[in-house]
Amino acid sequence: MTAQLTTRFSHVRPQDTQYAGNGLRDFFLYRDLGIADATGGKVLAQLVKANIPPERGTGWHRHEAEFHIVIMLKGWARFMYGDKETLVAAGDCVHQAPGIVHYLFDYSPDMEYLEIVAPADFKTIGVEPVCDVPAVTPWPETT
Repeated sequence: MTAQLTTRFSHVRPQDTQYAGNGLRDFFLYRDLGIADATGGKVLAQLVKANIPPERGTGWHRHEAEFHIVIMLKGWARFMYGDKETLVAAGDCVHQAPGIVHYLFDYSPDMEYLEIVAPADFKTIGVEPVCDVPAVTPWPETT
């Protein structure tokens, strides 16, 4: 007898999905990794990368999610978690505890991270500012 699976096998290659600007933030590009579909919405896994220089960042917010990690693959990003500035660099992994108030305010031109969130249809809720946010690092001019 074979057990009934609640999720299904998924294999997404780089050529199967493209980066698109239809995600949560217009200054990032997102590449769906097929996990939300394979898990029936239980988990979202996506690659996120910088699209345009930071100007105002994400603003103060929190997510209604049971689980949320960010694994920085390339470059770096600066977050405020509450009133604490945190530099997340390539190779770092951050577990954003459920409901933690944060603000991604600065990132490098080559920033790219893997984001895994449960459930896939998590909510983002704006909140009142916790503290002042440092200035962003200007990107180099390109010719």
